[in-house]
Amino acid sequence: MRIVDVCEFYSPTGGGVRRYINQKLALAGKFGHELTIIAPGAYTRMEQAHGGTIAWIKSPHLPFDRNYRMFWNHQQVWRTLDKIAPDLVEGSSPWRGGWLAARWPGKAVKVFFMHADPVAVYPQTFLGGLLGPERVDRLFGFFWRYLNSLNSNYDAAIVTNPALKERFSGFGLENIQVAPFGVERSKFSPDFYDATARREMLATCGLDADAKLLIAVGRHHPEKRLRTIIQAVSKAQKQRKIGLYIAGDGFLRASVERWALNAQNVYVAGQINDADQLATVMASADALIHGSAAETFGLVLAEALCSGTPLIIPDAGASATFAGPGYAETYRTGDAEDAAGAILRLLAGDRAEQGRAALAAADAQVFNVEQHFEKLFEIYGRIVAERSTR
Repeated sequence: MRIVDVCEFYSPTGGGVRRYINQKLALAGKFGHELTIIAPGAYTRMEQAHGGTIAWIKSPHLPFDRNYRMFWNHQQVWRTLDKIAPDLVEGSSPWRGGWLAARWPGKAVKVFFMHADPVAVYPQTFLGGLLGPERVDRLFGFFWRYLNSLNSNYDAAIVTNPALKERFSGFGLENIQVAPFGVERSKFSPDFYDATARREMLATCGLDADAKLLIAVGRHHPEKRLRTIIQAVSKAQKQRKIGLYIAGDGFLRASVERWALNAQNVYVAGQINDADQLATVMASADALIHGSAAETFGLVLAEALCSGTPLIIPDAGASATFAGPGYAETYRTGDAEDAAGAILRLLAGDRAEQGRAALAAADAQVFNVEQHFEKLFEIYGRIVAERSTR
């Protein structure tokens, strides 16, 4: 198939979406497909990358996050689609990019890939603690009607976690298919454990090697609730020596650094772009603590499990689907006191046993990258075949 992904959230400085799209470009050819990514960029140009093609369309920055841009000129996007003449077009934004793909007048099959849950990312992050998640969802009924209107222009929708299918189906979205994300298993393993690196990370937190080491990995964005994580660790520190090592970057970086300075034994490491270094950080921690209840999959959680690293995670959204006995503790989303209790419960366990349980969970639950794309392209092929028989 000739596939085009109109991907508004692809950015050279992005996080999980960037990694995912690069993998998609690299593996599409292996499964016999020709893939082009149409993405907003600083200039309009074509680029050969990772075995596929990226068609950059000159577009303005998002006003609230300069890591990303938003499509503006629909004619440029449509002309690019006309030139490629794809068999299948994937829209992967609930905003302008999704509408540009949906309204393109070409005859290709159209699939809507939901990389985000906007109600969970913003309204529930800011209002959920005050109003409760169910009430927030009801207050944003207009958004669910909007999303249904957008989705009705597509032949199918794709999500990466069964929890998201259940959530979106509950608000009326139809024809939802699940293709779980995959992890590069060779790049995340307990084999990357490094006692020296662990001591160095604890030292940056101002602690000796006998302390416990927690890591938080992800964008510095409100949905990641890094302030809640720092508060939870501060509360747990009253009972034992714990360091928190935060990896990532984003528009809240200055705030995260301020929160860390006002806490004890918290270090903000910044973005880790070296894959081997990230794998070592993952495998060398006593646990990964995560704050987001708005994940559409939770790639960093899957990577932690493959590293044999236990989890401390919120009890809602896709993140919660990674919980299981022996390797994970959950807490009420956004509740620092409850998260502190989860930290102490997990750190009271046997780390070696937790690591074995985490690996067993990874083997049972986590696709590798090729398995994900095999599933995704199988879904695409089936939808194209069904369209051809109508």
